[in-house]
Amino acid sequence: MRCPPFPANSAPRAYLGFDRNDYPGDAALPILRKSFSFAGYWLSPPPSGNTNSWSGKRELLRSQGFGFALLFAGPTSGQLRDEPCTLKRVAEDTQTAAAAARREGFSPGSVIFLDVEEGGRLPGTYFTYLKLWASKLSSLGFRAGIYCSSTPIDEGQGLTLITSDFIRKQIEPTKLVLWVYNDAGAPSPGCVVPQNPPPPSKSGIPCARIWQYARSPRDRKTATHCSGYAKTGNCYAPGDTSHSWFLDINTSSSSDPSDGNK
Repeated sequence: MRCPPFPANSAPRAYLGFDRNDYPGDAALPILRKSFSFAGYWLSPPPSGNTNSWSGKRELLRSQGFGFALLFAGPTSGQLRDEPCTLKRVAEDTQTAAAAARREGFSPGSVIFLDVEEGGRLPGTYFTYLKLWASKLSSLGFRAGIYCSSTPIDEGQGLTLITSDFIRKQIEPTKLVLWVYNDAGAPSPGCVVPQNPPPPSKSGIPCARIWQYARSPRDRKTATHCSGYAKTGNCYAPGDTSHSWFLDINTSSSSDPSDGNK
């Protein structure tokens, strides 16, 4: 598989980032910055949410030295029942995502990752949506990414499905920047903050820009490597001794995976 080049400002090392649905609060930033180079930043309410507590926080995060991984909540497959619903939804979502990015101060060319929580064999309407997500965002001046699973799914009879690979093949030749999650015991090291983070390619997806290797709470079915997780099953930054902000941990080949600091 031939992977697209990383941005010119990226270095041949890996950088750690965190993400969580709720903004951790201004006081948390200096503590989190000791461990992390970038933060997930919602442009929409997170899944199952009605409000977005990250709104208006870009400049503060930027002043603390954080890079960004921009997120926008994707639809469920049930919301894309047919082609008219799909076309209407993707038109609305791309306009909303681009408007939110501009309002927050992110420049054209930034990558916006569509948050896809479902895995497995998504319906054909979802691939129609993803192709249009890429083309319409491009026409609005932004680059399209996707957050999705790369955890192998056992389908029985010796068949294994990896959602990110399945999506990539179904939407060819359309390209999306990949943010994959795989918290399985191998290759994930667990809830740890290493000095030399593993590159995102260690997720098993060579072209991944970001790899989320630890999630809160720990999924006991997949995350069999339990190193570092609290008794509650959540993951916390090393400096968060009071366990105030459970989070997910990511690694990227760029300290600013969405190119949001321009």
